[in-house]
Amino acid sequence: MRSGACKVGSVTLGLVVAAGALASVLAIGGCSQPLIMFAPQVDAAPPEPESTGSIEPAAPKSFGPDLSGEDWRRAKAALSVALDPQGNGQPVKWDNPDSGMRGMVNPTGLPFVKNDEICRGFLASVIGPGSNRFVRGTGCRPSGEPGN
Repeated sequence: MRSGACKVGSVTLGLVVAAGALASVLAIGGCSQPLIMFAPQVDAAPPEPESTGSIEPAAPKSFGPDLSGEDWRRAKAALSVALDPQGNGQPVKWDNPDSGMRGMVNPTGLPFVKNDEICRGFLASVIGPGSNRFVRGTGCRPSGEPGN
């Protein structure tokens, strides 16, 4: 049995040596072979516009085209009170009996700082003789500036 064990060992040893030699050849020769890779074709996204920070974000001009100057003045005052970062976070109502327009500004969430401004989200309702709607947005003002 010893002679059979030697043959099995020599065959096993021969396979290990052959596998090692093949691995060495592949490792050395594999570096010189061209590597073929396929990349998926993806359309490039359009470039983002450059932001220089020289243009300030636009403040809301109105809650809609059907508001008169006086309606907007009253709504804007309610917006300023509702979004005051030191305020109580309660909804603020506004109305103009002359035009029949009215509404409410409800702050949503806590105040936060963005680009050196104090901001707060809001949901405003606008109720008029011909239409009702909601306006969602974020109001910001430079930090340290009192409400307008």
